[in-house]
Amino acid sequence: MTAFAGRFSGRTAIVTGGASGLGRAVAARIVAEGGIVALWDRNAEALAVTKANIGAADVRALDVSDPAAVAEAAQASIAVLGRVDVLVCSAGVTGPTSAVETYPIEGWQQVIDINLNGLFYCNRAVIPAMLANSYGRIVNVASVAGKEGNPNASAYSASKAGVIGFTKSLGKELAGKGIIANALTPATFESPILQQLPQTQVDYMRSKIPMGRLGEVDESAAMICFMASEECSFTTASTFDTSGGRTTF
Repeated sequence: MTAFAGRFSGRTAIVTGGASGLGRAVAARIVAEGGIVALWDRNAEALAVTKANIGAADVRALDVSDPAAVAEAAQASIAVLGRVDVLVCSAGVTGPTSAVETYPIEGWQQVIDINLNGLFYCNRAVIPAMLANSYGRIVNVASVAGKEGNPNASAYSASKAGVIGFTKSLGKELAGKGIIANALTPATFESPILQQLPQTQVDYMRSKIPMGRLGEVDESAAMICFMASEECSFTTASTFDTSGGRTTF
């Protein structure tokens, strides 16, 4: 990780899925670059460890698919931070690996509830505070699966396509109000989330990447931190790609 000293000096951020993987890497980098961070994650134990390791100002154990819990967490975190300048929505699950005709309904509902509905709840809860200050940077983590689709991952692919469409709409709503909203579409990268998948699925996704390797979490974290900074000032309602050449649109 190459930090940019002071890039987030005086800025505050809420990062969902912040106890591990990409969310944790982003939060650690924002803190290293002078920012103040609140972490949201459903794993309370991992949150406590991460808070101590990176120096987070606030942690909230919650399930983002619960809109009441999200609204409460937003109020509480903003009270601690004083305001919120950045929202990074990284919480997500892969769901079952299954053909559509055998895909479990409860698995479909869980993936959509967390990856798409939960992301909407987080955006909805935080945007009013950004509007009050006429400043904000929102980064919603999608996936190349939302652009191309992955076989036997219909719920995940659909949820991430929804994130892309939602963010395009949101960015246009907020354009001219000081708030920029973009989505990130990474290819598969080394992360604890891979433990939710069979190795055959991981191998398939690696085979689709022209660079011939999985991404590194810090590569996507670096992109997110640019998207979350003041430097990203004239691109909104768009997607940024970290896919090793898999998607070029």
